[in-house]
Amino acid sequence: MGDYMWYHDIGLESEHSLFKRTMESLRKEAERRDCYCGTVLFHSLSGGTGSGLSSRLCEAIREEYPTGHILSVSVVPHQAGESPLQHYNSLLCLSWLQRYADGILLFPNDEVLKQASVLQRRDAPEASSQVSSSAMNAYIASCLAGLLHPLKLFTTQSGISMGMEPWELLRSVCPMPALKFLHTAQASIRGTVFWDSLASSVVQPVPRQSLAGKPHHSTALLAVARSPQEDAFLLNSSSVLKKLKQAYRCVPWNPCPVTFWTDSASPVTPSCHSHSLTVCANHSSAADLLQRVAQQTRTMYASRAFLHWYWRHGCEDGDFEQGLETLCSVVEDYHHLGD
Repeated sequence: MGDYMWYHDIGLESEHSLFKRTMESLRKEAERRDCYCGTVLFHSLSGGTGSGLSSRLCEAIREEYPTGHILSVSVVPHQAGESPLQHYNSLLCLSWLQRYADGILLFPNDEVLKQASVLQRRDAPEASSQVSSSAMNAYIASCLAGLLHPLKLFTTQSGISMGMEPWELLRSVCPMPALKFLHTAQASIRGTVFWDSLASSVVQPVPRQSLAGKPHHSTALLAVARSPQEDAFLLNSSSVLKKLKQAYRCVPWNPCPVTFWTDSASPVTPSCHSHSLTVCANHSSAADLLQRVAQQTRTMYASRAFLHWYWRHGCEDGDFEQGLETLCSVVEDYHHLGD
């Protein structure tokens, strides 16, 4: 069934609907705070309630709390296909996130599968080559913990976390409101740490060229180093950050494209000998994903395939046309980053 029944269905206005209950829970949580700063949304782009309900929530949260930030954590479906409607759902959701969210952390399932497979071979060489959904979810959670787990930098002297990590991340990597799609990579190690080597592991999976063979660029990036040996990173920070800046091809017009945080606690691999480096970059490789979604949607839309699932729930031609226009505009902006 079309995922956008969750966006358009009149049943959402019922007091007992999932949408109403979610907004009521958010209201209660916001009112408990001395200062409401924003919301982090976790969802998929493919099916279920992932794209339709999350789009509606994103719009409603922006209208209800216009000064708060919205950070979306979006899981992108496999290219091979998880649902016949995934391209439509992804297009509509991505265009809505572009309109209402402040930043979108993308986790493509194909990329997550590859990284989870690498970790599995490293930690358990004799294990089955098949990677479970739990292992993929663990990798995503590890990346998010590396970026968002409370840091001493944003903790009061009394030990209370201010919860500023998501919003400071947005300020660091989203300097332009039109470009907000974020690529995340992580490397971790136990034992003796060599930060240059860890940086090389982080940049290895980073896409270097677009589908047309044009070099990718980044507007900005954030590196989070977590290690009981914070001083060791600070002593090597210049070479590590230089390597990251070159690998991600930071644009020359940003005078301070690289930000870094350090902390002695490592929630990724919690032990006294574990170290992790997590990088979040506003990277033009997102344009490849958006372009692919737009092309596949355009092909299906031209054939009028599966559209009846959307018409019956109030979707219109204009929704798809506007979504295509939005994604194509973002792709064009990312393609001109290095100009």
